[in-house]
Amino acid sequence: MAKLSFLAGLAAGYVLGAKAGQKRYEQIKGKATQVWSSDPVQSKVDTVVQTVKDQAPVVAAKVGDAAKTAGSAARERVTGEHLPETLHRGTDGRLHTDTTGFGPGPGKLP
Repeated sequence: MAKLSFLAGLAAGYVLGAKAGQKRYEQIKGKATQVWSSDPVQSKVDTVVQTVKDQAPVVAAKVGDAAKTAGSAARERVTGEHLPETLHRGTDGRLHTDTTGFGPGPGKLP
């Protein structure tokens, strides 16, 4: 019985809403357009647009750095090359070593 009452209420709400719906929709749409066109709202929109334009190069640089890092990590996983911290592959594709602080130092070898 509760289900039937719910469906009857739903049907009545739909019928009544459909009759008043178009008129109310036009009222809401008109008010929204009026608010959007107001000077204070447009002032804030202009401020936000300018901020986005100013920050675009910074965001682009960060995205570029993240993409390079992700690409390097993906290449490392694909090639299976896990190098120690003192070795790295240069832009020429050859292995290079970092000798700073590596080994006993000059004059300390037997």
